[in-house]
Amino acid sequence: MNKIELLAPARDTQSAIRAIQCGADAVYIGAPKFSARKAVGNSIEDIATVVEFAHKYFARVYVALNTILTDDELEEAHKLVWQLYETSIDALIIQDMGLLEFDLPPIALIASTQVHNSTPDKIKFLENIGFKRAILARELTLDEIKDIRSKTGIELECFVHGSLCVSYSGQCYLSYSIGNRSGNRGDCAQPCRKKYTMTDSGSEVILPQKYLLSLKDLNLSDYLRELIEARVTSFKIEGRLRDINYVTNIVSYYRGKIDEILGTTAMKKSSSGNVFINFEPDAKKTFNRGYTTYFIHGRDSDIASPNTPKSMGEKVGTVRETGKNWFTLDSDVKMNNGDGICFFDAESELDGTLVNRVDGEKIYPANMESILTGTAIYRNLGHEFLKKLKNAKIERKIDIELDISEYEDGITVTATDSEGITAQKQYPCAKEISNDPQSMKETIIRQFSKLGDTEFALSRITIDLLQIYFFQIRVLNEIRRDIIETLHKNRKEFFNRNREFIKIEKTAFPYIVEKLGFDGNVFNEKAREFYKRHGVEEIEPAAESGMDMAGKKVMTTKHCLKCQAGLCPKYNHSNSGKFFKEPFYLVDEHGKKFRLVFDCPNCRMEIVCEPHSECDH
Repeated sequence: MNKIELLAPARDTQSAIRAIQCGADAVYIGAPKFSARKAVGNSIEDIATVVEFAHKYFARVYVALNTILTDDELEEAHKLVWQLYETSIDALIIQDMGLLEFDLPPIALIASTQVHNSTPDKIKFLENIGFKRAILARELTLDEIKDIRSKTGIELECFVHGSLCVSYSGQCYLSYSIGNRSGNRGDCAQPCRKKYTMTDSGSEVILPQKYLLSLKDLNLSDYLRELIEARVTSFKIEGRLRDINYVTNIVSYYRGKIDEILGTTAMKKSSSGNVFINFEPDAKKTFNRGYTTYFIHGRDSDIASPNTPKSMGEKVGTVRETGKNWFTLDSDVKMNNGDGICFFDAESELDGTLVNRVDGEKIYPANMESILTGTAIYRNLGHEFLKKLKNAKIERKIDIELDISEYEDGITVTATDSEGITAQKQYPCAKEISNDPQSMKETIIRQFSKLGDTEFALSRITIDLLQIYFFQIRVLNEIRRDIIETLHKNRKEFFNRNREFIKIEKTAFPYIVEKLGFDGNVFNEKAREFYKRHGVEEIEPAAESGMDMAGKKVMTTKHCLKCQAGLCPKYNHSNSGKFFKEPFYLVDEHGKKFRLVFDCPNCRMEIVCEPHSECDH
């Protein structure tokens, strides 16, 4: 565990390759089917292309096959696992335990965050049955992560950046209860980004209609050192639905942050190569709803984004002055033609427009409506920054050293990479002494330095010959290509020799409970067999089996609306003078009603689907 992994999202092949170029130690990408992001599946051929590119840098490829499966889908998923194994992927991310009842190839398994990995007991169970890694629940505090680490030896993967699901992952049934689209099936309709009103039992409004379940985005970039000290293995960036510009900026941003920390510790990154970019990454300049540290050090009072579920980008200032078709800001932030800006109108709705031109301090938008003195302006599309990302020069190179010596019939060339892997070959040649040794030496160095679009960069060359001999440029180029190809081959063999091949054996370690409700997400007979084998005596079918959700809990969340309304006796007393009669409710724009249940000792909120609110399937 002396290596730290930066794990990046990959929507597709292009994004995966870009993430690795920008310094990702690993990428996670959706399988052709059965991924928790149904819209971004990738073919076996495309995944194989990603694997081939990633392994050049000892970077790893994890494939998400992390939905719950029907009985009819299990065999197809099983065959898909074997096909993915044949591409040499490094691990498979799964949710459905029914897959463990099949004869799986010797492939490392990662327990998806959809498995609800939030306690030491749960994660220890996963370790006992053969999982290599668990993806931690986003809601965990640093102390809770430390507690899990002290009681388990499994690799721990922690989200550090990106969109937040308001519910504990794998424990959300709101989308399914409303419209039959299940997050556990990779098809969430994102009802948490819709408008709701919070009322009491007498229908008195506690919180007016807003995006009450919408959260800001996670950003733990200031807490990476603490997470490293807590012995987290992998730092995960969320975003398999994001575009390549997001990947370029955010991966580069975290690569720089992590490398700065690693330079002061004995820890190392888990892949090869150094990254060179010609732009300054900035997390504020790509998609974000504002940032939060969530619960890393306990409850953050500013985790919600109730005014909009959309990206706001960076605040650039407040309107100081307006004219007929222009405005000025109270800041010195440079605005550019083509920038996208957004702001809240008089009804507190997010509005936006484009900047047509900038003339000195005056900014001329396409539409001045709702831009008034005192309006806060955000830039959610930076034209110049986006242009820099699109035209960025990005290189990832592995340093190598070359030593040229001689033997009786020619020269010996040894190439050594930054991991100490070597390639050494002898090249017979006529030892004809050069008429111009200095010029010849410069030619040798120049030709061996021409590593072009290979993954290597020459950091040092030593020429240890009795005499400087004459070489044709063609011969030098042939030797260079051959030794580099040999080093590439040796690195590949080294990587493959050191890959972990983990065969999952069926065990009988007792599960953490003897009774599973519908939130155990048991959707097929193989999953039932799995839990029965591990001592679970009562198993309720998954909600997605067609359960009537009326009266059922459809979400469990650490985001508390009682706290947001100023009614929490522990954290927030701002509304303590008002009296509201419990139970409290959430009411959506169509009148569907959800009861709120507050588990104050555990600082959690549950959302329950009320009967007669169209929550039946």
